[in-house]
Amino acid sequence: MKKAVLTQTERHFFKTVHNAAFANPFSELRERLDQKIAGLFPSAARRKSKDMCVLEVDRQLKKLARQNRGNINQYTGEDREVLRVVYLFDVFHKFRDRFDQLIQDQITAQDEPVPVDFVDEAREMMKEKGFSTARFYHYFALSFQLRRAFYFISNTLVGASPCMKTFKKHLWYNVFTYNIGLYDQHLWNRMEDFSTLLLGETGTGKGTAARAIGMSGFIPFDIKQRCFVQSFTRAFSSLNLSQYPETLLESELFGHTKGAFTGAVEDYQGVLDRCSPHGAILLDEIGEIPDHIQVKLLRVLQERTFTPVGAHGLSRFNGRVIAATNRPKKEIMDGRVFREDFYYRLCSDIIEVPPLHTRIQQDPAELDTLLDFTVTRMLGLASPKITTKIKRIIDRRLGNHYSWPGNVRELEQCVRSVLLRRDYLGKQAPEDVSLSSFLCQGIQAQDLPVSDLLSGYCTLLYETLGTYEKVAQKTGLDRRTVKKYIMTHKQT
Repeated sequence: MKKAVLTQTERHFFKTVHNAAFANPFSELRERLDQKIAGLFPSAARRKSKDMCVLEVDRQLKKLARQNRGNINQYTGEDREVLRVVYLFDVFHKFRDRFDQLIQDQITAQDEPVPVDFVDEAREMMKEKGFSTARFYHYFALSFQLRRAFYFISNTLVGASPCMKTFKKHLWYNVFTYNIGLYDQHLWNRMEDFSTLLLGETGTGKGTAARAIGMSGFIPFDIKQRCFVQSFTRAFSSLNLSQYPETLLESELFGHTKGAFTGAVEDYQGVLDRCSPHGAILLDEIGEIPDHIQVKLLRVLQERTFTPVGAHGLSRFNGRVIAATNRPKKEIMDGRVFREDFYYRLCSDIIEVPPLHTRIQQDPAELDTLLDFTVTRMLGLASPKITTKIKRIIDRRLGNHYSWPGNVRELEQCVRSVLLRRDYLGKQAPEDVSLSSFLCQGIQAQDLPVSDLLSGYCTLLYETLGTYEKVAQKTGLDRRTVKKYIMTHKQT
């Protein structure tokens, strides 16, 4: 095959496309590169920039094809590598709408993999450009992964405030690393070695962020079945660690054998056993687990093995660990939450989910965006009229400087409250009196209900001791009871 060479002008253009393909899609750099490729001014809308960029890339590649220079095997060195990435960029965007439809079809079908009806068309397109069949199926799976990650980060984590843009960029890097070329060459099947810790106040959306990561793992394509080997809906699972007493927590995590303890009437698979090899598991409220559980999880992270309760043999853990806690970052960094060895193995990446008041403070329009999103999800369709009514009640009742202590979860409850009774009062600010003083005053006045006394006392201890487990030991109460009293106090 006769060797071809790009002209200086072509090389400059295609290098720009190459750089755009490697840029984080949630970054300002990617936006600037799209505008540059499309020949648009920086003020152009982002969607227009992307669409025009794709059309211009297609036009330039068709020009090469008309000149019989459209096969990557005609090129060598840098020209070949640049065009390889450009062709992948081109094919990916030609099928992006069909990938989106595939995502929606798979969500509807749930756990049964959906047949992919456009795979042959994509394969022939790539074959014409000089790609081997084996490499095509790898790149096809990578393309679907890229589209899933963009879909879930964009569509489930709405908002365009500066802190949300940074947050979305961070999530993308968590899935693909800072260099997607490095990821494609070495890490696409090794991401289970990179655990993640999500930090953020209660209700900020840590579970949603974890789901976006977990649904975005690499899933190979099954050539014979003409579908992906597993539905991405099975790729994510979660466990709230604080909802189980210590006696059952190990069983829920690691499983148990029949007869391992009283009530163990049959073998039981723990959540680690059930985790998909192509996905991730969220261990929520991980800041509340005792030290000996941390030791056992450390082994999972380091050796990828664990032993079910009552068993002697080792089981293999497949998948990626994502952990979440609402404990303050300072407490974590000071060593008051995790064992040091466990912390360093858990935190390959730390992602902080921004609180709602910060998002609104940076961009007041964020509240309108979230209200539109929430109303649409609850009603099944957009309703600007209802959204405007809710916003009017928020402005009247809460004002522009309401702190939203319950974050996005509170906003959802606000919408429900307005839909039910056309009102929402929010969480009223407490009087400027310490909790200990409040308890002492109540005891002296002999008018403090026992439930308030217990919830206040447990909260006071929790602020000092740091975990539900330690509060339970101090008070003699069950760990779940302690959590219930503390959560009750937070809601009053």
